Amino acid sequence: MARAGARHILVKTKAEADALKQQLAKGADFAALAKKHSTCNSAKKGGDLGEFSPGTMLKAFDNVVFKKSLLTVHGPVKTKFGFHLIETIYRD
Repeated sequence: MARAGARHILVKTKAEADALKQQLAKGADFAALAKKHSTCNSAKKGGDLGEFSPGTMLKAFDNVVFKKSLLTVHGPVKTKFGFHLIETIYRD
């Protein structure tokens, strides 16, 4: 079964996600931004979600983690929880 490791930043608005993505594009530290801004419990781990399989996360989230390029910040991706910036660290 496929597995992947990813981290994310979850915020309430698309505008906030867009602003954070711009900071990341200028070289801001992902983990530091996650700790400061993310509303997910993973924030204290720098947004790290650990390793998981397809179907564990919401479909929109899985589509990024299992189909898009690695080590690139994707998003904002909208789910029922808010807007995510997602970076896939690895997958097999």
